[in-house]
Amino acid sequence: MGVTENQPEAAVPSRASEDEPADFATLLSRAYELGEMIKQSALAAEYVYYKDKVSRDADVHALARDFAKAKERFAECERFGRFHPDYNEALDRVYELEARLEAIGPVKQYKEAEQAVDLLLHEVSLVIARAVSDSIKVPDNNPNPKGCGSGGSCSCGGGGCG
Repeated sequence: MGVTENQPEAAVPSRASEDEPADFATLLSRAYELGEMIKQSALAAEYVYYKDKVSRDADVHALARDFAKAKERFAECERFGRFHPDYNEALDRVYELEARLEAIGPVKQYKEAEQAVDLLLHEVSLVIARAVSDSIKVPDNNPNPKGCGSGGSCSCGGGGCG
């Protein structure tokens, strides 16, 4: 379900006039209002709640320290490439600690809440961009974008890639 489909009518600010262009100050003001609406949303509240919960969890802190140390050790091994004698062991340790960290309840919930807020922000950006032009690139946190206009590295500017 898209986030934009369940917006209450009262939450959408009315436009002054369809015929007159908005000035820069008005656009920034509306952007600020939109940002405040997002900050006050249930998704943002859930994100802040779980972020705080994770930041107060002693087990998470201890495991995060171990994970950071394991990443540092792996980075040292990685400098010499996969032929370093401890490369595979260091990499396995990073993966193990990462899995243990992500298996902790509050961390899982925090990551899910973070993804929900990220999706909301992406959909808002997409709606704004598409209101201007279908060929505007929209930033995305997806490391594997699919096609044009998804914020990926495609620079075809409109039509198909390829």
